[in-house]
Amino acid sequence: MSYETVLYEVADHVATLTFNRPEKMNTWNQTVAAELADAMFTANGDADVRAIVLTGAGRAFCAGADLEGGGDTFAKRDQPKKPNLGRNTKNIHPYELDKPVIAAINGAAVGVGMTYPMLCDIRLASENAKMGFVFTRRGMMPELAAHLLVQRVAGLSNAADVLMSGRIFTAQEALEMGIVSKVVPKEELLPTAQAMAADYANTAPASVAMTKRLLWQGLNSTPQDMMKAEGPAFAWLGNQPDAKEGVVSFLEKRPPDWQMTPDDIPEEFKELYCLSS
Repeated sequence: MSYETVLYEVADHVATLTFNRPEKMNTWNQTVAAELADAMFTANGDADVRAIVLTGAGRAFCAGADLEGGGDTFAKRDQPKKPNLGRNTKNIHPYELDKPVIAAINGAAVGVGMTYPMLCDIRLASENAKMGFVFTRRGMMPELAAHLLVQRVAGLSNAADVLMSGRIFTAQEALEMGIVSKVVPKEELLPTAQAMAADYANTAPASVAMTKRLLWQGLNSTPQDMMKAEGPAFAWLGNQPDAKEGVVSFLEKRPPDWQMTPDDIPEEFKELYCLSS
C-alpha cells in the first residue's frame, strides 16, 4: 500500500502501520486520519494478516494535532465534513477491527497521539517515551472515548489526574497506571510488538474476532449479561471446523491449520457483537 503519511507493511502475518511524518513529529491532520483509517480497513480485510502493529517514524509516535492552523485548529468541528472519496469511506477505529491491534509507542505521544492508541487492544512503550493527554492545556478536552477508557485501565483517580491536568508523564508512570502493559528499550520496542503480533498466527481468526468484540462489549456489561452473550457464541464455535482442528492439532502435536475467517461468523453474531463487516 502507498500512502502520503502512513507506511504499510505486511510480514509474518503482521501488518505494521507507521505514522510517517517524522519531520512534523507525526502530528495528526485530516490526511493522516483518512489514510490511517484506510490502512486499518485494508489490514482488517486481508486474510493473511492476523494482527496489526501501529508505531511512529523518527523520534515521535504522534505528537498530537498539527497546529499549523493556528487559533482555528480546533474550530468548525461541528460542521459536516467533506466525504472521503477514496477506497475506504468508513471511519473505522482499532477497537472495531476483527484483529488485535498493538500500539508500539516509540516516542512522544500527546493529545490524539494518546487518545487514539487507547482505542487499541494493547499498548507497549519504549522506556524514553513521554505521553500526555494535553487537551486542557490547549483549551480543549479529551476525545475518542478517553474519559471512559483511561479510567477503566488506570482507575478514576489516575484518569482524573492525567486527563484534567494535561501533564506529561513518563513511560514508567504509564506502566504503573496500567495505560501501557510493557516498557522496553527503544531498540527492542518494534521487534517486541511484532513478535507479540506474530504469535496471533497460532490462534483461530474467527475465535479471536469474537473474543475481541466481547472484550470491548464488556466495557458496558455485567457478568450476567456477558455470560448470556458468550453462551450462543461458544455453542456455535464448538460445532465449527476450527474447534475440531484446535483439539486434534494439539493432540497430534502439530501447528493448527485454521479454516475459518471472521467472514464466516453468522450475521446475527456480527450484529449482536457489533463485528465489522
